[in-house]
Amino acid sequence: MPHIAPTFAPGRILLFNLLGLLLVWTWLSPSVMVWTELDDAVFLTANAWLSEDNETWVLFVAAINNRLFDVTSLLILLAIFLWAMSRDAQRQNRLLRWGGVGITMLLAAVFIAQSVRLVIPYTHPSPTLVYENANLVTQMVDFPTKDRSASSFPGDHGINLFLFAAFMWRFAGLRIAVVSAAFAVLLSAPRILSGAHWFSDIYFAALAINLIVTPWILLTPVGPGLARVTTAGLARLRDALPGR
Repeated sequence: MPHIAPTFAPGRILLFNLLGLLLVWTWLSPSVMVWTELDDAVFLTANAWLSEDNETWVLFVAAINNRLFDVTSLLILLAIFLWAMSRDAQRQNRLLRWGGVGITMLLAAVFIAQSVRLVIPYTHPSPTLVYENANLVTQMVDFPTKDRSASSFPGDHGINLFLFAAFMWRFAGLRIAVVSAAFAVLLSAPRILSGAHWFSDIYFAALAINLIVTPWILLTPVGPGLARVTTAGLARLRDALPGR
């Protein structure tokens, strides 16, 4: 069953927060240029592959940056969520419990998105808007795709994907969390491959935000308690339906 009992784990919260702050230090410190070097290396390498000589690769990158692929990503996450729910050994009210977990996750995503807008005023454009003469996949295919963003920092896709993996770790266990983390990496890659995001938009910003914020939701009574309250509300709503 999902582990929705409220708990408080200050040691793990401190550990994850310190890891997040360490990432922030590596990004802010003028003596550490690792993220700048990684961003340039990843973009220049990926962008060099987007050439007319690599038509198949260009079509692939364009396809995975199309809106239909975003729908596919959501279906993959839904499949993982249903897999987690199916492993709940306590079948009574299983749908309600996982409904509570899902709604809590959506509320956490909204809270983090709004907090990021308020707390982090900094942003920057995607590498395809910074580098002149960048290869643009939008100019190589005749269907809608994405290869640029005026505000690519932090990567919102990455934030939500890592948040999903964190929720699966908290409520579904390690095995499903590992699978979720693997898909978080895979599903965040398309924007990097097309040049719509820098490498650090995902693997610094999105990851650091989750390391700092998400433990205060999942490793305190906040997240599990909200999941239990939401589950109870769903149960009352079910019982109030005609025919019950």
